[in-house]
Amino acid sequence: MNLRKDNLDGLAVGMLLACCMFWGLQQVLVKAIMSEVAPLFQASLRCIGACALLLIWCRVRGVRLFDRDGSLWPGLLAGGLFAAEFACIYLGLRYTSASRLTVFLYTSPFWVAALVPLFVKSERLRPLQWLGMACAFVAVAFAMREGLWAGSNGSGNNSLNNSATHSALGDLLGLAAGALWGLTTVTIRAKNLTRIAPEKLLFYQIATTAVAVPWISLALGESWNLQWSALAWGSMLAQTVIGAFASYLAWMWMLGRYPATKISVFVFLTPLFALLFGTWLLGEAATPTLLATLGLVAVGIVLVNRKPT
Repeated sequence: MNLRKDNLDGLAVGMLLACCMFWGLQQVLVKAIMSEVAPLFQASLRCIGACALLLIWCRVRGVRLFDRDGSLWPGLLAGGLFAAEFACIYLGLRYTSASRLTVFLYTSPFWVAALVPLFVKSERLRPLQWLGMACAFVAVAFAMREGLWAGSNGSGNNSLNNSATHSALGDLLGLAAGALWGLTTVTIRAKNLTRIAPEKLLFYQIATTAVAVPWISLALGESWNLQWSALAWGSMLAQTVIGAFASYLAWMWMLGRYPATKISVFVFLTPLFALLFGTWLLGEAATPTLLATLGLVAVGIVLVNRKPT
């Protein structure tokens, strides 16, 4: 029985809205506790915890994770890309705001739209949909200009230059994370990893991250301790249970049933939520450039997801 659909239905839209809302909040949760819990240490703990939850889930539901089905090497490739993506995200949050990084992270649909149709012909975009992608691309490029060129206005002030340099580095790490997320989705669709259970697909990714990222954290000399505030414990619990387990499991399930190009472009809504949460909870500046960026991103979402008439 073919469960795949050509367009997003109400269930997909509702799940995506819920996921995007939390993913926008998630970057704020990471940033808010970074003074207590080192960034890559956070990434390590959330994936280790999510692995434990996923193993329990699979045990209860009878999902077999370790059967031989030809998915090992493509699964490890997807897992390696996923691990690299989160290393870039958590490192990037050391240098730039949660709202800015999230805007650049969600350049991932460009990669999906450009590369998935090379392997899955049914996911080719129409000219109007490419116009929507162009709107979103122009918006993100303009937002990055703000971070990369901000130093020119403070050429006589070393602290301003250093701040601008750090912001630009964070932006670049966000862009790298977006590319890696897009390539992860491309790998999943190109290698037909959607044929396996979504639980196993998620396991490849979070298990690889749980193994690889702690070593990067140690190599960078991050402090490992568990003497945290209630806010830090709450943040880590939400990142683990909702973020790395529930929302990513839902994402893997949707990749097996809906067009990856349309799902990926829809998640451009996440920067909007990140901006709202960042402004509300962290007092981050909602600059005119970022607001204009989000407006063009919204136009892009509408154009890409319009059904043909």
